[in-house]
Amino acid sequence: MITIKEVAKEAGVSIATVSRVINKSPKASKASVEAVTQAMTKLGYRPNAAAKALVSQSTNTIGVLVGDVSDPFFGTLVKAVDQVARENGKHLLIGNGYHNADEERQAIELLINNRCDALVIHSKGLTDQELTHFANEVPNMVIINRHIPEIAERCISLDNFKGAYLATRFLIQNGHEQIACIASSHTIEDADQRVQGYLAALQEHNIQLSNLYIEYAEPNSDGGEKAMTNLLSKSLPLTGIVAYNDYMAAGALSVLDENGQKVPEQVSIVGFDDGLIARYVHPRLTTVRYPIQMMAERAAQLSIELSKQQPVNDQSTVLFSPTLVRRDSVKRL
Repeated sequence: MITIKEVAKEAGVSIATVSRVINKSPKASKASVEAVTQAMTKLGYRPNAAAKALVSQSTNTIGVLVGDVSDPFFGTLVKAVDQVARENGKHLLIGNGYHNADEERQAIELLINNRCDALVIHSKGLTDQELTHFANEVPNMVIINRHIPEIAERCISLDNFKGAYLATRFLIQNGHEQIACIASSHTIEDADQRVQGYLAALQEHNIQLSNLYIEYAEPNSDGGEKAMTNLLSKSLPLTGIVAYNDYMAAGALSVLDENGQKVPEQVSIVGFDDGLIARYVHPRLTTVRYPIQMMAERAAQLSIELSKQQPVNDQSTVLFSPTLVRRDSVKRL
């Protein structure tokens, strides 16, 4: 392996001069830059990234923690952060947390130890206190899809309550009153806020339903199938469904079809997220749009601003609003 000492000998300069050229020091003369560059090309020398980082105090990386990068939702998040990173001459280091506290903690510590210039963290397993501790340790950390009052200015979140409220109200406006809620069984704020939004819309319209209308399951298509099967087993009068996400809605659609329940003629259903699957199930899914791309871009920009110790605009968006997307899975009674 070619060393910096060999480059210095080939270029006829000192090792210190080679170091200045590699790290783009203004103290390096034009002649030194040319001589060292020619020597590195001739010898096939590549500067060590870690060594450069020690001098420049920058690794040109952004660390990203997501639940599971294979999930299209998190794929969109990562792609959005990557776009901002590239615009700023940086690359990504990605960790998966799987909504598990131990996995998330290990991934965050690994990203910190790799001295990332900025961090965008999606965490559902760790407590507010532990994330606040990490944020105090790492001034350039931004939390996405979660609101923590102690570090609110560094949190980019969605109004989940409003999203579920909009979905439920839309069904009510279309004449539905017997509305079930297919909820996530995960103990995270998103799940609780969406159930609360559903209940608030019912209460506002003086609709009283028993807790039997709320069914909890894993937030995926299998969970949607299980929750829908349980709801049908209860023999509840049912004309509308609000689902935690589009995958649960898709699972519910398959069970309704298997049981001869036509959507939207007999049962209307609203999803959440507006992922790709919402456009390709049949019927196309009415859903609540989750602006994850915009949120991820803002989180990445904010993290980079913090890493450069730039003043952060107090008016910048930290709480995003969901919007309703009307397609074919809801019909007026």
